[in-house]
Amino acid sequence: MQRRDFLGVAGAAGALALAGCEAPPPVIEGGFTGIDVARGHAMRDGALRSQAPATVRRTRVVIAGGGVAGLAAARALRLAGIDDFALLELEDTAGGNARGGSVGGIACPLGAHYLPTPGDDAHEVQDLLEELGLRRRVAGRWTYDERHLCHSPQERLFFRGEWQDGLLPVHDVGDGTHAQYRRFAQRIDALQHAAHFAIPTLRFAVTPELLALDALPFAGWLDREGFDDAHLRWYLDYCCRDDYGAGIAQVSAWAGIHYFASRHGFHAPGDASGSTNDSGSDTNPDRDGVLTWPEGNGWLTKQLAAPLGERLHTGQVVTRIAEGRGGVEVDAWDAASKSMVRWQAERCIVALPVFIAARVVENPPALLTSAAVHVRYAPWLVANVHLRGPLADRVGAAPSWDNVIYGTRGLGYVDARHQTLDPTPRGTVLSWYRPLGPSGYDTGDGRQLLLERPWTAWRDELLAELSVPHPDLPALATRVEITRYGHAISIPRPGLLAQIGAHGDRVAAGRLSFAHADWSGYSIFEEAFTRGHIAGASLA
Repeated sequence: MQRRDFLGVAGAAGALALAGCEAPPPVIEGGFTGIDVARGHAMRDGALRSQAPATVRRTRVVIAGGGVAGLAAARALRLAGIDDFALLELEDTAGGNARGGSVGGIACPLGAHYLPTPGDDAHEVQDLLEELGLRRRVAGRWTYDERHLCHSPQERLFFRGEWQDGLLPVHDVGDGTHAQYRRFAQRIDALQHAAHFAIPTLRFAVTPELLALDALPFAGWLDREGFDDAHLRWYLDYCCRDDYGAGIAQVSAWAGIHYFASRHGFHAPGDASGSTNDSGSDTNPDRDGVLTWPEGNGWLTKQLAAPLGERLHTGQVVTRIAEGRGGVEVDAWDAASKSMVRWQAERCIVALPVFIAARVVENPPALLTSAAVHVRYAPWLVANVHLRGPLADRVGAAPSWDNVIYGTRGLGYVDARHQTLDPTPRGTVLSWYRPLGPSGYDTGDGRQLLLERPWTAWRDELLAELSVPHPDLPALATRVEITRYGHAISIPRPGLLAQIGAHGDRVAAGRLSFAHADWSGYSIFEEAFTRGHIAGASLA
């Protein structure tokens, strides 16, 4: 922790202590929610594998895993006219890391909270948005339903005691910092023209140039290129922790550059080349729009799950996937009946993280065992705090959808009521995101911390961090609900693209098709959805 950060957190703690002298501290209820850790660990420990199946059921296709990839595969099967399938999901609701919930009657995300408007390489996602009525063609050009686009202002940064627009530090940072912002923008622009950075990744060729970037840590590439400004590097580290769960020293240079080059590029503040904000992002809504909802991407996964009806089976712990001559057997422990169910099918779409797939697939193919060896995961925590009334605000930029505090362990907070059309100030839910993967902020075992620390410890960390810009937050908080992800997202470490990039658009072996964002090397909606769609469509 930097000295400025320590003083800020210490000041917040002092304010809390002072408030306690004047009146009893408010009771803040809460706890862990959203993830059934015991179910997942029962699969990991093999405690259920010895149970004999009590029921045998038959279907044409089994989809193991009900995250974004599994839901996309189910949609693709339906579109192809295949209705005889079963989707098996571990948790009580489908959606994986893109589920939503509510606290105090206010919808909020339990994981991913936005979807950038997709480019033409992600045409499967574009088709979904058109199907859901989120985009349509007007006078020859595509337009998005403005109710679902992120309302302005979108983002702000608490930096040196006040809020500023955008996420790049700009207040009194000096000419040298601005010069590095401009030079980094030029370097990203040159790389965009020299190579094809695409989302989803299966739409570009893995060239020697990209493999050379993949071999380096992003921090090493920045050193080599002379990007040593502390503010620029903080911002780039924030971006990597936000998308990949780990910092610039842990992700590859390909991943760090891909973050910008695959979307809107990087634009220095005041760049005359286009309409920009201070976050390094082009504000042209056609290229930089963000779709979001109070419950985050849970809105999307609800739409995908709704048509499945009885084909969606939740509370299912998949323990075994075995391919035989005549088909596939999938054993799953049903939490409701507390018994094992054996599914017999012609095909199985394995929409599970690769580390789980490698454990449950009997005689796993080499492509799966290799991927499981090389993919590493970042633990993650999402805390939703309910406030009984509106926060007082500091000087500077207005309250935004995304609110980040410079130099802290967390990634800031998202306001669940930002999308409301009712401007009346009132209580809300703030969603605080806390990556626990390796970075300059965390070097220990984040997964163990998630298991061992009580929910109150995370509550107190949240209160200390958010009290820096909002000293009145602890007095307004009524409840904190915390969702833990031990293996939240795959980290695109140096060398990972070289290991998994050759699998192309369809990953399959025999009667098994594999569909998960892990096969792209990092976890975003577009990657998971596209791979799930391709796996489902390939069985038609």
